[in-house]
Amino acid sequence: MALLTIFTPAYNRAHTIGRTYGSLCRQICHDFEWLIVDDGSSDNTRELVRSWYTDATLQETVFELKGYSKDAPWLYIHYIYQQNQGMHGAHNTAYDHLSTELNTCIDSDDYIPDNAVEKIVGFWQSQSVEDKQKYAGIIGLDIDDKHKEIIGLPFPKGLISTTLSGYYQNGGKGDKKLVYRTDIIKQTPKYPIFRGENYVGLNYKYLIIDQNYELLVLNEPLIIVDYQADGSSSSMYRQYWKNPKGWSFYRKFEMTHSLSLKRRFQVCIHYVSSSIICKNRNFIAESPCKLLTILVIPLGCLLYWKIKYSVKHQVKMKVG
Repeated sequence: MALLTIFTPAYNRAHTIGRTYGSLCRQICHDFEWLIVDDGSSDNTRELVRSWYTDATLQETVFELKGYSKDAPWLYIHYIYQQNQGMHGAHNTAYDHLSTELNTCIDSDDYIPDNAVEKIVGFWQSQSVEDKQKYAGIIGLDIDDKHKEIIGLPFPKGLISTTLSGYYQNGGKGDKKLVYRTDIIKQTPKYPIFRGENYVGLNYKYLIIDQNYELLVLNEPLIIVDYQADGSSSSMYRQYWKNPKGWSFYRKFEMTHSLSLKRRFQVCIHYVSSSIICKNRNFIAESPCKLLTILVIPLGCLLYWKIKYSVKHQVKMKVG
């Protein structure tokens, strides 16, 4: 069995996922499997993935394809199709089908350096048995596809381990690549699904894990990120507007798990705006930080109007 599963949520990304596939075929280390969760694509994603298999190993049902790549015969690919549930729903499905010791997500518009798997596997295997049980996994660096530069900041020299939230609270910046132990990721609750919505912050699970485990720091680039004009990052204002229940859920959770007063202040502002969007009149009673929520109501109202304006005028959020 492979050590690592790379899973890829995909939604109408037939025009980019081929680059992801190509980067996996070029990996120096072959100690991984690829799991694709097609989250209700209406383009030719399924047909494209089917073309990557060798005929001899292809097993097909209505919703699944399993077999080995014809371009890299050692690469095992598992494809699952589901009705659209959003990124977090695709993550739920991926976690249900993991069987390897480690896992990491590579989005369908991103790709990885040829030595990325080699770095992950080699770094993990170099750890003692005790450290493998002590830490939740690995945190590494992201590179921007456009400029080929590290996104945000590298890790401070000498930093051995950190939680994801602790990294940002201590001045860290930019997206980072997370590689988790599968047993730990499976122990955390699933992302909730709200009818009519398709977004819950992925940090929900990561923040739960942060309460008990740190991540080993690998100060090396593990992924090359290509932010898309129609991606969830740049369209975050629209995500706020269309998924207020999911955001309210996450903001309430974050209020009780954030150690930073500044962060709780920011979270309460967002919670107020999401509550206004979903017309929740009981938001104060439901808030874990009632007094702070009351104090930031004016700022929450201002954020609500900013989100409404941004959605109406299709303002993109700056990412990277």
